[in-house]
Amino acid sequence: MTSTCLTYPVESIQQEGDKTARTSPPPDVLKPNCPSRTVVERLSDRWTLLVLMGLRPGPVRFTVLRDMIGVVTPKVLTQTLRALERDGLVTRTVYAEIPPRVEYQLTDLGLSLMGPVDAIREWSETNCHRIIEARSAADSKQTA
Repeated sequence: MTSTCLTYPVESIQQEGDKTARTSPPPDVLKPNCPSRTVVERLSDRWTLLVLMGLRPGPVRFTVLRDMIGVVTPKVLTQTLRALERDGLVTRTVYAEIPPRVEYQLTDLGLSLMGPVDAIREWSETNCHRIIEARSAADSKQTA
């Protein structure tokens, strides 16, 4: 039987009593049609990491999250939150109140991602001055 996970072919052949099975190669994000690549693409989206960091403390309302992140437009933040919800990383809870209240929070899957996200944040905050210096040096060489 052959099935397709996104566009990555998955083959599995196992006959009754047969312990050997053919399956697809292991995930490899460097292959364009590998399903793991869609995860990397989601995480490398411009706002995804900032949204995940903003949701780390617990349930957050939309406007509070927008204010935390700063310059993101409401439309783009909504698109990012919907994509993260679709991927199972974020839940959206609507409370039947007047005015309506909506909160977002990380799922267990989203929380499991926070170790790598925290590492990226720590590395970025530790090394941002080195990146800025490197950019400045490269820009000086180009204008000279």
